[in-house]
Formats: sequence, C-alpha cells, structure tokens
Amino acid sequence: MSNKSELIQEMLDMQAKFIKYEQSGEFDAEDYYVGEWKAYRERYQELTNQVRDLASEEANFWK
Repeated sequence: MSNKSELIQEMLDMQAKFIKYEQSGEFDAEDYYVGEWKAYRERYQELTNQVRDLASEEANFWK
C-alpha cells in the first residue's frame, strides 16, 4: 500500500491536470460525468477514501 504522502501527491498531480483542462476552455460537463473524465473522478474518489482511512487510523483515539 502507498503511504499517505504518495497518495496526496497523486491527488495534487490530478488536480493540476484537471485545472489545466478546465482553464483551457475545453471543459465539457458531459465528458466529466460520463465520458473520458469519469475514470479520473473514480480514481480521485478512490484516493480520497484511502487518505481518509489512513488519517482516521492515525487519529483514532477511541481504541
């Protein structure tokens, strides 16, 4: 499993790619939700879930 900082770096790289796409003027909401960017969104959600889980494990004061 990747460590949290590697996951966050991948998320930051993905954000930079999306910002570039969005600012290019070629943004298409349909592509974002059902087209080629659908895999991007799914991967980004996967990363956020992994980072959240790792952070929860680190901060779990209830055990």
